Amino acid sequence: MDIEILRYFTVNNAGLAHRSAKIWELEAEEFDNVIDTNVKGIANILRHFVPLMIQNNNGIIVNMSSGAGRSAHEDFAPYCSSKWAVEGLTKCVAKGLPDGMAIVALNPGSIHTDMLVLCCGDSAAQFQSPHKWY
Repeated sequence: MDIEILRYFTVNNAGLAHRSAKIWELEAEEFDNVIDTNVKGIANILRHFVPLMIQNNNGIIVNMSSGAGRSAHEDFAPYCSSKWAVEGLTKCVAKGLPDGMAIVALNPGSIHTDMLVLCCGDSAAQFQSPHKWY
């Protein structure tokens, strides 16, 4: 039995949301911050690490996504759009990876974090705390 050792593993976990508001109610800076972090942040990490992984023909990349990247919410258009972009970017990159490598977009579900409180207010308390994970 051949056993390969995975030497390269990248998790793109940086993410940012915005307050609950219609897109026309948000300042341009608030929109830009979400896109810059959630889309460009992942793209920049991929641009840096994928060539190293390809060179070594070894690696797995996990891009943290969201259920918002598979649905639409009128008061979270920038966030949803950014996560749709993560889903699409992940699929596009996957098509160009050689054997021995993989990339996935992972939706961890709703987790009670400060970011979820910003988006959902008091209803965020109904979701699991990240502290239950460890």
